[in-house]
Amino acid sequence: MTADNRKTERRRARGGFRRNLLRFIIQLLVWLGVAVLYYFVISLFFDTPLEYRMKHSTDRLKEQYEALSVRYDSLETVLGNLVERDRSVFRTLFESDPYDFDTEADERRLTAYEQLLGKSTRKLTKELAARVERMESGLSALNESYLLLQERIDAAGEAKHSIPAIQPVTNKKLSLLTASYGMRMNPFYKTMQMHQGVDYTVPEGSSVFATADGKVKSVSTRSSTSGRTVVLDHGNGYETSYSHLGKIEVFKNQQVRRGDIIARTGNTGLSLAPHLHYEVWYNGMRIDPIHYFFMELTPENYQRIMQIAESGMQSFD
Repeated sequence: MTADNRKTERRRARGGFRRNLLRFIIQLLVWLGVAVLYYFVISLFFDTPLEYRMKHSTDRLKEQYEALSVRYDSLETVLGNLVERDRSVFRTLFESDPYDFDTEADERRLTAYEQLLGKSTRKLTKELAARVERMESGLSALNESYLLLQERIDAAGEAKHSIPAIQPVTNKKLSLLTASYGMRMNPFYKTMQMHQGVDYTVPEGSSVFATADGKVKSVSTRSSTSGRTVVLDHGNGYETSYSHLGKIEVFKNQQVRRGDIIARTGNTGLSLAPHLHYEVWYNGMRIDPIHYFFMELTPENYQRIMQIAESGMQSFD
């Protein structure tokens, strides 16, 4: 083979190598383009595992927030009713509008919001989860106490009918309880005094019910600070009294059953307005009647009436 032929072969070989290299580069660029396009399409319509976790990391937080919002709205409604009731009582007693606490409440709320803005999402989530856990724990404990109470009632047999277990008036909306057991402002002496029962503001002539089976121990119609009063003896150490009555429907030593109408409400005795003053006695000691409405209240209603009772209301006698 001549020298010219060898040169020609070498040129052909180099040309073939360049063409192969160029073809490889073009194919590589095409595959890279296809891969980029594929990734773009997939990422447009589908989430990666990391993106999925990030998008759904707040789902539980949203559910907890919505549950808390529902509970908060319920509490806010109860609080609004209590505030309006307290203002009405204040006007009746002192003939003036009460001090406006809403401004202070708004300031405290604004301060709380500012503090929230300075916290991280992780810290807010942790605090919210802790609050929800405390609320759920409290509700669980309340339900357990109801079950235990029901077991004790069932174990009491027939004696359970002698335990005061309902409200003495019709109060399905829980809006008639205006004063609870504890230290309350006396409407006549304008001083704090022990209020050893509960007051219901009801129109004159409303039905008053026996809260348990028993016998009429006494009927008082004479003029006194308690006005017309009926006392029932339920046995097993329990007694109940109903004061400031209008018309009395029972007589001494009469047997009554739970739910029987024993009187009509009135405004007798030392009374600010028509209402019923109701007391529960156990072994000669006055006790808080609020804990003896369990037969007609659900756990939720019991919790609500407890919140009403703790609001520090004005007595009517």
